Amino acid sequence: MYDVQEWKHVFKLDPNKELSDRALEKICESGTDAVMIGGTDGVTLENVLDLMVRVRRYSVPCVLEVSTLDSVTPGFDLYFIPTVLNASDPKWITGLHHDAVKEHGDLMNWEEIMAEGYCIVNPDCKAARLTQAKTELSKDDIIAYARMSERLFHLPVFYLEYSGMYGDPAVVQAVGQELSKTVFFYGGGITSKQRAEEMAERADVIVVGNLLYENLNEALKTIL
Repeated sequence: MYDVQEWKHVFKLDPNKELSDRALEKICESGTDAVMIGGTDGVTLENVLDLMVRVRRYSVPCVLEVSTLDSVTPGFDLYFIPTVLNASDPKWITGLHHDAVKEHGDLMNWEEIMAEGYCIVNPDCKAARLTQAKTELSKDDIIAYARMSERLFHLPVFYLEYSGMYGDPAVVQAVGQELSKTVFFYGGGITSKQRAEEMAERADVIVVGNLLYENLNEALKTIL
């Protein structure tokens, strides 16, 4: 069993995007704490399986962030289940989760499953549109979601997702100061080593995704 409390850095791979074998080798042997597979659109069982098999050639922990029930497959080290706390559509808060447990609950290995309290902040990202997220949030709003994750729902992970947009370091710092047991993941707009350092000082784990496809060499520098 992997301890996410020891993680500092995660690379997030989109199964709907092309990635060469050489690039994947560099990613998996980079020293990142884990490779997470997940995306918002175009995620299928076929492309998830294909990417998982390719990552499995390496020793890095491989995590599936579940976005569709059809793409769930055995073989991952961990399964992250997002519950989007600021979604307007209840499907993304408890709806899909209920469907999954109803259908597969008898077969689930609960030790491999971790719930993420998700807070999506960028109104222009695909995830915000899909979940109808309420993204006009003040610092106090975001802190409240973090507190809900740790103190009300006792979730193992709180994920502050700016998804393509760089977040406000002051907000990230305030959230980090609120959480003591729940692991704080930050993702969004990390396009340089400097930004990685800035957010790594404030969050427990930084997640780097888009940069892998835009500038791989720069992405590799985000591992601190």
